[in-house]
Amino acid sequence: MNVGVIGVGVISAQYFAQFPSLPGLTLVAVADIDEARAAEVAAAQGVRALGVDALLAAPDIDVVLNLTIPAVHVDVSMRALRAGKHVFTEKPLGLTPQEAAPMLQLARSSGLRVGSAPDTVLGTGVQTARALLDGGAVGDPVAASVQWASPGHELWHPHPQFYYQPGGGPLFDMAPYYLSTLVTLFGPVLRVSGVTRRSSRERTVATGPEATAAVPVQVDTHVSAILEHRDGVTSTVTVSFEVWASRTPLFEVYGTSGTIAVPDPNWFAEPVEVWTTATGDWAGVEVSAGYPDAGRGVGLADMARAIETDRPHRASGDLAFHVLEIMDAVLLSAGRHQVVHLVSTVERPEPVPKGSSPATW
Repeated sequence: MNVGVIGVGVISAQYFAQFPSLPGLTLVAVADIDEARAAEVAAAQGVRALGVDALLAAPDIDVVLNLTIPAVHVDVSMRALRAGKHVFTEKPLGLTPQEAAPMLQLARSSGLRVGSAPDTVLGTGVQTARALLDGGAVGDPVAASVQWASPGHELWHPHPQFYYQPGGGPLFDMAPYYLSTLVTLFGPVLRVSGVTRRSSRERTVATGPEATAAVPVQVDTHVSAILEHRDGVTSTVTVSFEVWASRTPLFEVYGTSGTIAVPDPNWFAEPVEVWTTATGDWAGVEVSAGYPDAGRGVGLADMARAIETDRPHRASGDLAFHVLEIMDAVLLSAGRHQVVHLVSTVERPEPVPKGSSPATW
């Protein structure tokens, strides 16, 4: 499938680095509202630089990789679908479920696919943890705990303002990695309880051409939630831009006979550890599942192969929509001081067997 990329900001470099190793995909064009930046990237990649309208109209482009800022994810994806092209978008799928739902409806009615980051869950880290869980290594799953925290993205990103606008913050920027993994491990969520906080800390850009510029904060910067999964597992999740240091474990799964230390799903291939009542100690686990040497874009390659073979793709728009509704429910719960019941559901994506390739699965 021929790919056109819309949006060539900071994250795009990780996708471009992976394209040569992604089977079934050929990068043919890029576009950005910053035309000079698009021309520079196109020259580096050896592809065409186009305007957004021209890229959407190009007959040789099959799928649009949408790497724009969250506020325009749905608009750009809808335009691509109307142009008859499949879409794979960066997370989040949209700003609200109400905004994103028509996009999925349009895709279904048009016979087109929508995929969404994060696709890190397809790497060997999370997939090995899932294989352990599904194989009964820690007995029956009971609960999971996620604690991701940092002082804030303005300390490393040269243009961090959008992280503090609707569609950003620790909930919409970072929680999709952990929520997508939780749904991959335990299935869909039925109800959510959430609390949020926004500190009075003034933030400024720390690096790049905008260094010392003020960063207005329009979103909550510390978010905690309790999720009840359909199969009874309870997950607790905290994501924060307010924590300077912590010793809290990042991601753990608790079963009736042990604990799995799940690697950070912000990455593809970190090691997995397990503690069981049989051993009484932590032990490293050999890779037993997942796409090896995966990087950003593997979900798009997985989707291309699924289109070719008429199968469901794993990093799907339906999964991303369910995650979006979970995040929206966290904010609703915090505002109402009530438990919120979810409307959407999704089945666990198919696991990725050891040694798989998007070209052959």
